Amino acid sequence: MSSVREFDYLVLGGGSGGIASARRAREFNVSVGLIEHGRLGGTCVNVGCVPKKVMYNCSLHAEFIRDHADYGFDVTFNKFDWSVIQQSRDAYIKRLNGIYENNLNGSKVELFRGKASFASDGTIEVNGEKLKAKHTLIAVGGFPAIPSIPGAEYGIDSDGFFELKHLPKKTVVVGAGYIAVELAGMLANLGSETHLLIRFDKVLRTFDETLSTGLTEEIDKGPIHLHRQTQITEVTKRSDGLLTLKLNNGNTIDEVETLIWAVGRTPATKALNLQNVGIKTDGKGYIIVDEYQNTSVPGIYSVGDDTGKFELTPVAIAAGRRLAHRLFNGETENFLKYENIATIVFSHPLIGTVGLTEAEAISRYGKENITLYKSKFNPMYFAVTKHKEPSIMKIICAGKEEKVVGIHLMGFGADEMLQGFAVAVTMGATKAQFDNCVAIHPTSAEELVTMRGGVKPE
Repeated sequence: MSSVREFDYLVLGGGSGGIASARRAREFNVSVGLIEHGRLGGTCVNVGCVPKKVMYNCSLHAEFIRDHADYGFDVTFNKFDWSVIQQSRDAYIKRLNGIYENNLNGSKVELFRGKASFASDGTIEVNGEKLKAKHTLIAVGGFPAIPSIPGAEYGIDSDGFFELKHLPKKTVVVGAGYIAVELAGMLANLGSETHLLIRFDKVLRTFDETLSTGLTEEIDKGPIHLHRQTQITEVTKRSDGLLTLKLNNGNTIDEVETLIWAVGRTPATKALNLQNVGIKTDGKGYIIVDEYQNTSVPGIYSVGDDTGKFELTPVAIAAGRRLAHRLFNGETENFLKYENIATIVFSHPLIGTVGLTEAEAISRYGKENITLYKSKFNPMYFAVTKHKEPSIMKIICAGKEEKVVGIHLMGFGADEMLQGFAVAVTMGATKAQFDNCVAIHPTSAEELVTMRGGVKPE
């Protein structure tokens, strides 16, 4: 074994959070090393938000084609070639991998290729080399979970979705979270016969109840085939390669070409041998951290999906950068506050949310101190189309001053309109300040500054 190499900062994981923290630390003129065994960019760039958004954009074209005739265009749909978007998508991702490596080189972050693990002496081993640092960041992310049922191995996970070589004729997606509804929506709109199996009655059950109910109702209208209170008990593979799924209600789904498990994620912490240095994790393997991203071991920190807090790319980036400022720029009170974090679900229709849900607001402030503003309407895009798709908007206010503590959107344009309103929520805006903003007409967003008639929670 070679001698130990020392750094001021050593980052385990070349995903968004790890790279952001490493590069920011270099701005403070400290020595930084980064270890990554896979493609740079982590889940988001390679098998997450970036390729997912490409596929979502692709599926949008199918919806626009559906509406072309209503706008006067004589267009016929001839063929969709999955390989075209797959090749262009993968080429784009490859370019991003190169950009990430160039950025690390430009920042003079030393890159180590391989799998990292903690040795009993506290050093970090990678490819037979020993490393140590004054400060160590764990940002290794997570991976999709697969259930323990007979034949589960015949299915794929969300990573496997991006390896598909063609559009499946018949797909079953299992799960009620954002990954499940996103993949199901894309596949169904592109023409795959898509079945979505959920354990309970609604999708996105951790989201605001209005959004959970609204999206479930829209999914139930098609083209997705929604199966409530349905779980797979066994998967068998036929001689022709197709799958048969046995269900808990006694029914079966036959001739399934592709089964996708979207039933949660697991932190990629097991291979790190955290026990060798005494880093505490919870029962699922998530690293336990405080508000400053400190683990139970001084000098070792963690950000991102392996902490189980808001498993979102911008959250990991924000936490990682703030950590670098705290450690190397003397900003001792700089840390990420895990509140008012905006997020979008690229479902069909879109979901956007920031702040507290109605249930959370009631729990924090009391039902008597909450005022709700709700609106449901058809966006102007659908005014001339046979297909109708509603938008739902909900503003949650707290106290006599009606401080806006939650905004929840469903529908056309929710992804792009939410960011600015998230700024307002973060700044502590009130409903009166929303009302004082002159509306942009005609837009869906104007509804958020013109809503009247607040009501108390039921």
